[in-house]
Amino acid sequence: MGENSNDIEKLYEYGERLNQSKDISQLRSDYEGIMEAAHGSVKAKQLAAQLIPKYFKHFPQLAEKALDQHLYLCEDEELAVRVQAIRGLHLFCKDTPEHLSKIVDILGQLLITVENVERDAVNKALMVLLRQDVKISLTALFKHVGSNDDRSAEDLTWESIREKVLCFIRDKVFPLKSELLRPQEEMERHITNLVKQNIQDVTAAEFKMFLDFLKSLSLFGQNASTERLQELVEIIESQADLDAQFNVSDSEHIERFISCMRIGHPLFARGASSGKFLSYLNKQILPGFDKLSEESKLDLLKTLAECSSYATPQDSRQLLPSIVQLLKKYMVRRKIEEINFTSIECLLFTFHHLAHKVPNATNSLCGYKIVTGQPSDRLGEDFSEQNKDFTERLSTVEDLARAKIKKLTQGMVDHNKTMAAAKTEDEKDAIKKEKQMATAALRACNNILAMAQPLHSKSPSFIGDQKISLSWKEVTKVPVTPGTGQKRSSATVDGSGAPTAKKGRGAGGIQSQLLNKAFAGLNDGRSGGRGRSRQGRGRGGKGYRR
Repeated sequence: MGENSNDIEKLYEYGERLNQSKDISQLRSDYEGIMEAAHGSVKAKQLAAQLIPKYFKHFPQLAEKALDQHLYLCEDEELAVRVQAIRGLHLFCKDTPEHLSKIVDILGQLLITVENVERDAVNKALMVLLRQDVKISLTALFKHVGSNDDRSAEDLTWESIREKVLCFIRDKVFPLKSELLRPQEEMERHITNLVKQNIQDVTAAEFKMFLDFLKSLSLFGQNASTERLQELVEIIESQADLDAQFNVSDSEHIERFISCMRIGHPLFARGASSGKFLSYLNKQILPGFDKLSEESKLDLLKTLAECSSYATPQDSRQLLPSIVQLLKKYMVRRKIEEINFTSIECLLFTFHHLAHKVPNATNSLCGYKIVTGQPSDRLGEDFSEQNKDFTERLSTVEDLARAKIKKLTQGMVDHNKTMAAAKTEDEKDAIKKEKQMATAALRACNNILAMAQPLHSKSPSFIGDQKISLSWKEVTKVPVTPGTGQKRSSATVDGSGAPTAKKGRGAGGIQSQLLNKAFAGLNDGRSGGRGRSRQGRGRGGKGYRR
């Protein structure tokens, strides 16, 4: 007990002399005495953890020794000692900012602590240093985010630190971006560069998190130039690994491609180019389309349909032949029991939007007679066989779609009766899921009829707007004005969210009272979802790490 008391007394003596001295740097022995006392009792360690950083700036020749001693205190067995030492870490940088990067790095490693009070001390110390110099602090933190090529694949501690640093950036830095990123343009550019340098080895969720953050910056905000939006697209292109040769057996690559294309979709809508994605799709993926899994095929076609309206005329002309070939594979010439209506919906939607950009390209592909005055019209050549084949396939698919609608409509009425009789929540959930699937299938068939109908003309008008609501997208509720005697337009919106054509060949006549009854109460549900993105994380090279 007495020995412990002596340690404390000595520390107070050292501290008092240092505090009263006009030239503290002359009292090196006292400062060394403080560091030596840090090996003593718990209370001595706590007091030393306060004194070492307080007088640190006066003894640059002892800087390395002082930091090492303080770090021992940060790893002490006693929680109280560790907390006190962590609280003093930021003080090492107050007057000697050259140590800031190292201290931030250390604090980043300390984020893996399991004690709440200790983790709170780490968070507060990091926030102090971020406010002192956000540029250096962020640079040091992001060193924990990047590739682990120099570390062992079994380095679980590094993996844990990385995860905690990412959580800190997400939860503490991102929400305070308007406060921390000053001056705004300079710091937004700096953190953008840090993200670009360190996201080649991230999970799908982490990649989306960083992209969402970048899109929230004023640098890439609503008034951002096309060039800046394209910068984000280039980040996404790099993550999709569009320079690599596509291997059809590499399921991770196709999933990553689809995920990245979806992430880029909002940027394509704002004017950024989807050309590199579409070119890679056309040249690398579609040639091996038949070898993809059924799930990947559908996910890919859905993603392509959603992005097709943003293709340039040049991209459209290059991609159309592949789309027509796929359409012919899915649009059978003979009536069979089951065909993939959602895939046909995707392809027809894509076909319309691409053809809308380059209508005369369909002359040689589908035998149409669209005059633009360009040599590419090829009006002097006979493509009547292509037209006959294409329109016959359309007719077959329309007949199958009508038959499917009739079957689904009756089935949905039966579902309503079954729902009324259901007793358990599990039974009701199962019936509700079946209803939602039937609703999506009905919407897909309605869309097929609406899109096929104009394609029977020798010179069709292609749909290039958003009148068609894809079956897996959330239904947009259209307000209905009650009353009688009001005329409806020739392209009204049905219960599926898709426009219905006038009666005749196409969607006409399919909206019977039975169908309307079947749809009752269903439009509040969502039909289907986007395909799952199951990227793992693989080590070595680009892509998501496992």
